[in-house]
Amino acid sequence: MSDEKTLPVLLIVEDDEGLQRQLKWAYEGYRVVSAIDRAQAIEMVRLHEPAVVTLDLGLPPDPDGTTEGFATLTEILALKSETKIIVASGHGARESALKAIALGAYDFYRKPVDIDELGLIVSRAFHLADIEAENRRLEAGGGGEALGALISASPEMAKVVRTIERVASADVSVMLLGASGTGKELLARAVHEKSPRAKGEFIAINCAAIPENLLEAELFGYERGAFTGAVKTTPGKIELAQGGTLFLDEVGDIPLPLQVKLLRFLQERIIERIGGRTQIAVDTRIVCATHQDLDAMIADGRFRDDLYYRLAEIVVKIPSLSERSGDAVLLARHFVSRFARDLNPKVQGLAPDGADAIDAHPWPGNVRELENRIKRAVIMADGKLVGAADLDLPGIRGGTDPLPINLRAAREQIDRRVIRQALTRTENNISGAAKLLGISRPTLYDLMKQYQLGA
Repeated sequence: MSDEKTLPVLLIVEDDEGLQRQLKWAYEGYRVVSAIDRAQAIEMVRLHEPAVVTLDLGLPPDPDGTTEGFATLTEILALKSETKIIVASGHGARESALKAIALGAYDFYRKPVDIDELGLIVSRAFHLADIEAENRRLEAGGGGEALGALISASPEMAKVVRTIERVASADVSVMLLGASGTGKELLARAVHEKSPRAKGEFIAINCAAIPENLLEAELFGYERGAFTGAVKTTPGKIELAQGGTLFLDEVGDIPLPLQVKLLRFLQERIIERIGGRTQIAVDTRIVCATHQDLDAMIADGRFRDDLYYRLAEIVVKIPSLSERSGDAVLLARHFVSRFARDLNPKVQGLAPDGADAIDAHPWPGNVRELENRIKRAVIMADGKLVGAADLDLPGIRGGTDPLPINLRAAREQIDRRVIRQALTRTENNISGAAKLLGISRPTLYDLMKQYQLGA
């Protein structure tokens, strides 16, 4: 069972003590604190700094109105502007909700309370708060952890991140499999930085970028005079990673003779420099990556199966950008903001038709292709928003995953994709997403519950 102190804090501002107890019981996954009026609410915000607050607008001494509720909303946001406040009111619900959102509320719900519906709103609010907090930390230059630089709201990448966090502490070899541009080196750094070896060096080498006749020297080092041009003794990458992590990118490009020498190191944890006779013990962790089909290479005799099993004690498959639901637009907004600061300060964001074009493109080059495309678009943009014309992308997707033949399964797949895109586009605002989809909020909640999109 989780330590209550580590749970995210949810503040419930509600003067109905019966409803207050009901809400506390419903939210076992959070550390729930409560208040019955504005003074207590402000005290709880100062004390606990909750990321999410549910606020009844009808608070004493104005329980039949909304004056005190709006005053509480304004004061909380003045104290902590990033707080996600979800307002409730039975008093002219629509007008009150619109006013609350205009004042900075995240979302609203009507009384009587539907616990499941409110649970979805709260869950999405915490999810968005986590993403925003991480982005603020990065912009402030804090932490520096590799996973902090990973911008994603998709369940596909969330699964990868959970796997990385679990395997990082275990001193085993990790193989990252994914297409070019999916962030393999970023995740390799995360394995290092979240491991007990974090104080050691992280050394990366791209095995495909170094000529075959030089790769052995780069990996194992050489003694002075070992070959023409070896004017001094030079340690290799394996040796330099002593006590840390060695990242072998594109490990499938290592030639067979060198695979034998690498296998010996993995078995015995000793190396010999080229031209040397001294055995050097090296304690380094190996993380490797490739976009190639190693099973096919093993079948063809181009990659040793015994080396594969040494390198692939843990295998992590990284989804392509087209498989990461909603992440293309999320990343695009981040890149627009980043490049605009240095390259075109008048650019302030992404236009709706630009977001549509990004959604429609399959991104075969993955995040790297998206980053380069956004950089060019920011430079070329004439207006304040990056539009489809600046991106120069086709408006029709040509490379989506094929839909299932079964009609129900196909419809569910489309529903999931479109709902995630709408939530990403509106930064997880339920009301805005429902409006964008052309459906009511209750209908959207039902669909999110049906497709398990609440977290």
